[in-house]
Amino acid sequence: MARATAVSEFLSGLFDRRWIGGDKLEAQPIEALCDALLSTGGQVSGRQIASAILRRYERLEADKKLAFFHHLNDALDLDATAVAELAARYQDEPTPAHFAALSKAAEPRRQELFRRLNQAEGATAALVRMRVDLLRLVKAHPELKRTDMDLTHLLRSWFNRGFLVLRQISWDTPASILEKIVAYEAVHEIQDWDDLRRRLHPPDRRCFAFFHPAMPDEPLIFVEVALTQEVPGSIQKVLAEDRAPLQIEEARTAVFYSISNCQRGLAGISFGNLLIKQVASELAQALPQLTTFVTLSPIPGLRKWTEGQDLPTLPFDELAAHYLLEAKRSDGLPADPVARFHLGNGAAVLEVHADADASEKGDAQSYGVMVNYHYDLTQTEKNHEDFALQHSIATSKPIKAKARSALAAITRNSAP
Repeated sequence: MARATAVSEFLSGLFDRRWIGGDKLEAQPIEALCDALLSTGGQVSGRQIASAILRRYERLEADKKLAFFHHLNDALDLDATAVAELAARYQDEPTPAHFAALSKAAEPRRQELFRRLNQAEGATAALVRMRVDLLRLVKAHPELKRTDMDLTHLLRSWFNRGFLVLRQISWDTPASILEKIVAYEAVHEIQDWDDLRRRLHPPDRRCFAFFHPAMPDEPLIFVEVALTQEVPGSIQKVLAEDRAPLQIEEARTAVFYSISNCQRGLAGISFGNLLIKQVASELAQALPQLTTFVTLSPIPGLRKWTEGQDLPTLPFDELAAHYLLEAKRSDGLPADPVARFHLGNGAAVLEVHADADASEKGDAQSYGVMVNYHYDLTQTEKNHEDFALQHSIATSKPIKAKARSALAAITRNSAP
């Protein structure tokens, strides 16, 4: 503590003499700067120290970054003994003063460090990038998960729905953002600018993204939408180069055919459920003739799951229906990650389609099978509750029929 106070006083002296950002500040070890940031009370000096820490961090070699996170993990951890004592005191006498003391002690000092770092210009984006490094290091150093939990807690607060801005991405969007859409597309690769234009420019195509005011030029997540007459059965049809654009007044169906997360540092912070529901609501208001809202989604776990099972030969659509309804993790939730996402949002499994994705990736994931999840805006809340509380999967009659057919074949195959 004496060391931290001495560093803080030294740095405060620098600021008082208007040496802000000078060589003496830059020369301090990053751990000492962290101590000083936690000790200082001035807003100006705090911003300058935070900026210095973030600049220094960006220049650190990999081993120094690991040492930095270990410093946060250990030196800035909570004092469990003090927390226990204060908890007992609050239990005996639940006064506001005891509550305040317990609340302060129960929060690791690294959380306050992250908050203070966030006052520097460009800090939010820098902290998101910092978490990319932290996530990579956690794999080999699981004890650092404690620090990741604290940073994630703050990022969830800073990136909650109240701060997110929905923007439509069009062919007129600045090129710097369009380049990021091309780079971040994770479901159906955008081949070139002509391919991007086909997805954005025609009147029957839409793209929407969430942005954050602290990162105005960085999309957080985006969804691509095709406006069609009917529910599509293949991505080839949706993305065909020679397709004739649909007149907008003829559209009856909005198809969410690609949703991509853009920021690896925000992994585990869900925006997709908010994005799909808001886009569906906005489209319904702007185009009241739309009656159906569906996805055209991959089934990324199907082939891997199938190859580990002793199954009879089944049509691919029946195999997919069986997998989506019956393949479960140990916690009772669907094995397929995309299914967990959409069913958790309140969607229903509407239909599966063989030969729906002819790409190499589509074959490797699911033998080319894709699925439509139906977002009935009058049923999503009920479906969500049933799924969350009972793991109940909302399905259509065709899906149930295909799953029953698959189950009958599996039963016959296993009979002696």
